Amino acid sequence: MNKILFLLGFIAINFTINAQILNKKNLQTFEGYFDFYYEESTDKIYLKVENLNKEFLYVNSLASGIGSNDIGLDRGQLGNERLVYFQKAGNKLLLIQPNLKYRANTENELERKSIEQAFAKSVLFGFKILSDTDGYIVDFTPFLMQDTHGVINRLKSKKEGNFKLDKTRSAIELNSTKAFPENVEFEALITYTGQPIGKNLKTVTPTPSIVSVIQHHSFIKLPDNNYKPRVFDTRSGAISISYMDYATPVQESIKKRFIIRHRLEKKFPDLAKSEAKEPIVYYLDPGTPEPVRSALLEGGAWWNEAFESAGFKNAFQVNMLPEGADPMDCRYNVIQWVHRSTRGWSYGASVVDPRTGEIIKGHVSLGSLRIRQDFMIAQALMNNPYAISDDNYEPMLELALARIRQLSAHEIGHTLGFTHNFASSTSDRASVMDYPHPNVFVKNNTIDFSDAYDKGIGEWDKVTVAYSYSEFDKTINETEALNVILENAKNDGLRFISDSDARAIGGAHALAHLWDNGKLPHQGLSEVMKVRELAIRNFSGDNIKDFEPYSVLEDVFVPLYFYHRYQVEAATKVIGGLDYNYAVKSDGQFTSKRVDAEIQEQTLNAIINTLNVESLAIPKDKLGMFPPRAYGYNRTRESFKGQTGVAFDPFSAVNTASDMTLKLLLHPERANRLIVQKSLDENQLSLDNVLKALIQSTFGAKHEDSYYSEVQHQININVLKYMMNLAVNDKTFFQVKAKSNQAINDVIPLLQDKKKSVPYARQYMKLISEFKSHPDKFKLTPTPKIPDGSPIGSGICTYID
Repeated sequence: MNKILFLLGFIAINFTINAQILNKKNLQTFEGYFDFYYEESTDKIYLKVENLNKEFLYVNSLASGIGSNDIGLDRGQLGNERLVYFQKAGNKLLLIQPNLKYRANTENELERKSIEQAFAKSVLFGFKILSDTDGYIVDFTPFLMQDTHGVINRLKSKKEGNFKLDKTRSAIELNSTKAFPENVEFEALITYTGQPIGKNLKTVTPTPSIVSVIQHHSFIKLPDNNYKPRVFDTRSGAISISYMDYATPVQESIKKRFIIRHRLEKKFPDLAKSEAKEPIVYYLDPGTPEPVRSALLEGGAWWNEAFESAGFKNAFQVNMLPEGADPMDCRYNVIQWVHRSTRGWSYGASVVDPRTGEIIKGHVSLGSLRIRQDFMIAQALMNNPYAISDDNYEPMLELALARIRQLSAHEIGHTLGFTHNFASSTSDRASVMDYPHPNVFVKNNTIDFSDAYDKGIGEWDKVTVAYSYSEFDKTINETEALNVILENAKNDGLRFISDSDARAIGGAHALAHLWDNGKLPHQGLSEVMKVRELAIRNFSGDNIKDFEPYSVLEDVFVPLYFYHRYQVEAATKVIGGLDYNYAVKSDGQFTSKRVDAEIQEQTLNAIINTLNVESLAIPKDKLGMFPPRAYGYNRTRESFKGQTGVAFDPFSAVNTASDMTLKLLLHPERANRLIVQKSLDENQLSLDNVLKALIQSTFGAKHEDSYYSEVQHQININVLKYMMNLAVNDKTFFQVKAKSNQAINDVIPLLQDKKKSVPYARQYMKLISEFKSHPDKFKLTPTPKIPDGSPIGSGICTYID
């Protein structure tokens, strides 16, 4: 009897709960793409699902972050986008993500079903049905209270500690939970607790054992079927999506590739130039301060010129985000100003329809500390900027703002669907999608800043917009028209080479580099070294304001001393380098060729010049400006590293700078390529040439000045170290090992000068002897780490799609 009464009571309670939901008593109602209800007394959200098996887009993101670039959880960071649908299973609704990586685009239903059955799908969540009398009502709260963004795994992978979600300290963020006709937006404050073990989390959280962030969730109506996907071409500079279509005829490629882009259509398709039905509008975060705000608006608006060139009037616009609008709302393309405790990445991310490649939302995140580093670089380069007045900051600020304008255009470019083009600097800075090094030069014994950064969109950017967004008349063959765009670009001398081919480690392209200037890297390096030399010569206490500690002056000197670092990266890629294109059959482009031997030799000379004592030794008259660090101004990750305690260490600066060059120049892959190229062409630069030139310019150099002599040994030991590395490295050819061992032997006679003793000869010989006796025990000894700086400004940008 008691069991029956208990069961009847349980049913009555459930009926009451369901009745409350159905009658919406004590519930705040939100009507939109999905209707939902909020119950304040329980802090719960109930979701109403009316359409089963109807696909929509689900996106998770972070509305608030942790504030550490190293951890990488930023305000405004987009997470994954997923095509999903609700499916009923007994007394539950399942939120299912189908597998779109594998498809069968066919009318044959059984063929489509066979693909669905062959590859796994993902059930993201199961919801118990609370009521089915007025649609299906489910408790949506547990879904919002998950670690959807992967904060726990990120903290663990970054060795910051083991954390778990604490639901007792988590809650719905109702102010940013909203419903609109084609999207609904939810937010929840999620709290994690654990034991912090890393150094980064402790610097950015008030109580490091308790970390609270706000997660955002969007349910978005899919676009209509009027969007036409555009085929990806490797020469176009467009970002792509891909999937496998198993319904493809055997004679055709099974992998389908389409570019990502916003939907853009002309009001009047018959006109060569027309306004758009719906322009692409980006909105700037109102929290961005002036004068950065104006610079970002101006730089972002550069893209309209490219769209005008492609036949659209005023089709691209940049405005301020309307008051009250949420930057995470999927209806807004947003440029967000993001704060971190240290300099960090800037990036452009996109929410993309995975079926077609249509961009639903562009979201740019710009690190707020970037402009301060750009300002410091200008401060270091300029001749005694504060000699006249501490208010003489405008020249440095203008240079930094010029960089910010370019940054705005660059990151927006990613969210328009464009990848990097690191070959554009060889074509008169043809693209904002390159990384721009300040283009300053020495003129009349002064540094000229008049052309430091470009002031508009580039010719290559017009090509990428034309390829991705041009609208063609129905009578025109689109494939042929797109090929004409790329053919014209080739005939105009425009080149396109992207990320991995431009990297200093692993890259070999002779013309595509990060942060370089000039048509030929060795010419750019020679100019950079002239600028660096003059700026160091002029450097004085007037590079900082009155009453600032001299520790600040040392910090300003850091980016100046390493000012050549990126052009060195570019130049080293020429040694054993290649010139090649992303060529396709019948497009008329050459595929690949070796870099001319004479160019390689000129480049080698320019690189070796960066290893000269005269280039790397900090002038004696400057050393007195760098006393032990002032109280409250401790060294940071962006400071010089040293081995002399509190005293400034000029030797470690040389050690770091020479190591930077040598680890690139004597990289195992580069040495292997030199062997291959010499075997194919006797006139090519050889590994022997490189090693002999290095030995002669270092171990063969002699200095009367004792300071220069000691600095030389810092360079020499790095040369020896990297030759030894080539001799034993698992990734070098047998021939590289043989030639490196011979080069080490060639050092010995230079240590045995019969006329006079060679300093430290015995120590060098001991190292060589130990190496020859036990090469298996050799390890690259670490040098003082180069201060953070790559890239110039706030960090390497990336795109997420």
